Amino acid sequence: MVWIIALGLLYYLTDIKVALKFMGSLVDFGFVGLFISAFLAATILPLSSEVILSALLLSGLSPISLIAVATVGNVAGSLINYALGYWAGLGLAKKWLKMTENEFDQAEQRFKKYGVLSLCFSWVPIIGDPLTVVAGILRVRLLWFLILVGLGKLLRYIVLSYMVLKVV
Repeated sequence: MVWIIALGLLYYLTDIKVALKFMGSLVDFGFVGLFISAFLAATILPLSSEVILSALLLSGLSPISLIAVATVGNVAGSLINYALGYWAGLGLAKKWLKMTENEFDQAEQRFKKYGVLSLCFSWVPIIGDPLTVVAGILRVRLLWFLILVGLGKLLRYIVLSYMVLKVV
């Protein structure tokens, strides 16, 4: 059911104007909108939770609460990728996430070179989603996955929040 909704949203959001309007409406939902954007941004949808977080920070909401919600939402979205790799395997994961062979090869090489610590970089655009899928395929222990992915995403949101609040 979740995948049907996600695929429908993906189709709907392929128009950049629609995507921007959708992201703008997420700001109106405050913490819930941030959770949704962070969750979807960590899966297959082209969303930016950073934009929503920045807007909500500037609106005066609690930075600690916003960072916590964004981190939990983004880690939950990464769990979808992990589960996809764990249960569906490489072939189906590549098809659903529309990732190239090269992206998966690079993620696997990073995993072999840096081990599970590479999951601290799951927040990095382009390489993050494949890393979380590869973690599922390689059956990384779920506890380590949650700790390392959570740490990386938490630090990213802390740095982003600091930058947003110091610029203004």
